[in-house]
Amino acid sequence: MPKIWRHIINITFGALLVCVLTGAYFLGAASRKPIRCKGLAITVTDSAMNRFITPREIRQYLDQELEGGYIGVQMDSIDLTRIEEILDSKSAILKSEAFTTKDSILNVVVTQKKPVVRFQKGNKGFYAVEDGSLFPLQETYTSHVMVVDGYVPLKIEHGYRGRPDTEEECRWLESIVAMVKYIETNRTWQGKIVQITVLQDGDLMLIPREGKERFIFGQPHELKEKFEKMGLYYKSIRKEKGEDAYRTVDLRFKDQIVCRED
Repeated sequence: MPKIWRHIINITFGALLVCVLTGAYFLGAASRKPIRCKGLAITVTDSAMNRFITPREIRQYLDQELEGGYIGVQMDSIDLTRIEEILDSKSAILKSEAFTTKDSILNVVVTQKKPVVRFQKGNKGFYAVEDGSLFPLQETYTSHVMVVDGYVPLKIEHGYRGRPDTEEECRWLESIVAMVKYIETNRTWQGKIVQITVLQDGDLMLIPREGKERFIFGQPHELKEKFEKMGLYYKSIRKEKGEDAYRTVDLRFKDQIVCRED
């Protein structure tokens, strides 16, 4: 092969090699370019059942409390553990999970706490969950749970979230939650008691779904004994005397059921 052709081939090969190396360099540089977060996707898993927290509120929590933010931040620099700590500290949230995906999206999945009872105190209302946390009522959503009204001994401001301030209030709230759970998990009383009213002296009055009777329960203690007496009233006294014989049935006294017509 003539030298001129070998020279041309060498030059061509060298140029191609330079192009390949240059392309590889830029491809490598592109692959090394930091991947940054471009969006936030929020899922509230039980939103069809409860709406105590919204995606908008979750976004606000992160915008306000996550130092350094997340939009435009390098994906591997986002503190997922901190995100979960922020959200799990909110009284309406039972559990949260944060993770990233290949499409540069930060994902947050939240499960809410489940309400057990609704308190109505004058024109103010709030829910309580099993652990004794309180939440304000929602304008666009009502959870169908037991209602407790009357002289509710909880000093809660409008919009309050969290546990009551005093130990006495916490103990009372825990006893009410325990009572409501007892009713809702008992085959005899499940769905039959629709409302609990706190009387001025602090005693409880139970209102059944059917009948005109109002049951004076006293304090939310000795649940089994008092509900057994209520059952005895229905099986014996009401059956013998008739449905409209008595207006109030007092369960507060040991080994007694006191019935009154007025």
